[in-house]
Amino acid sequence: MARKRRGIDAPEGELEMTPMIDVVFQLLIYFIVTIKPVDVVTNLDVFRPAPNPNQPPDTKPPNLLRLGVYQDGYTLNDNPVSLDAMDSALARIARIDAGQTIMITVSAFSEHGALVRALDLCAKNGLRSLSVVSASN
Repeated sequence: MARKRRGIDAPEGELEMTPMIDVVFQLLIYFIVTIKPVDVVTNLDVFRPAPNPNQPPDTKPPNLLRLGVYQDGYTLNDNPVSLDAMDSALARIARIDAGQTIMITVSAFSEHGALVRALDLCAKNGLRSLSVVSASN
């Protein structure tokens, strides 16, 4: 004779979602913090233009004129000059080549008006290719 088992009246099991959501967020944070993104810019191909075939091969690069504006005065190619001498030198340079590149180095301790006077002289003589650089001395 077979015995019958009595069914146990136990409550049905529940699955708690809160701990699972906590674990998912912790994994998400872990993967966000540890990811190493690929730098797309370093993998871009850059194609430079070909040289101009019509340009003569023996052209020299333009000379760079260095104009210094310092606390104690002005320099032109590292030689001290007065404002009047600088004006006449810039006028001579403008007559030769108005597209001459001029790099103006400005000391942090020079007054702002000194730079403005140098820029005014360049504009007066028609020199437009200017580059202003600040120096720490």
